[in-house]
Amino acid sequence: MVMSRREVLVQLDDELVEHLDRIAKALHTNRSELLRRGAQAVIDAHTERANDIELIVAYKRQPPDAVLIRSAARLAAKTAPRW
Repeated sequence: MVMSRREVLVQLDDELVEHLDRIAKALHTNRSELLRRGAQAVIDAHTERANDIELIVAYKRQPPDAVLIRSAARLAAKTAPRW
């Protein structure tokens, strides 16, 4: 699936652009692709944080059952690989 793209003007200082160009060259890509990856990383981190907060709120509303936790711990101890 091909996604449409929109050109976005972003102002960066010269030092930042030079640093991005060095990284892009080392990764065998271009500045635009590097910035797309960076933007996606920011979105992913934001989404993960929002999901974590939602989970914390849910656990505060409905604390975990102590019996279930002990049972899960026993199961994990039995099935965990020996290192």
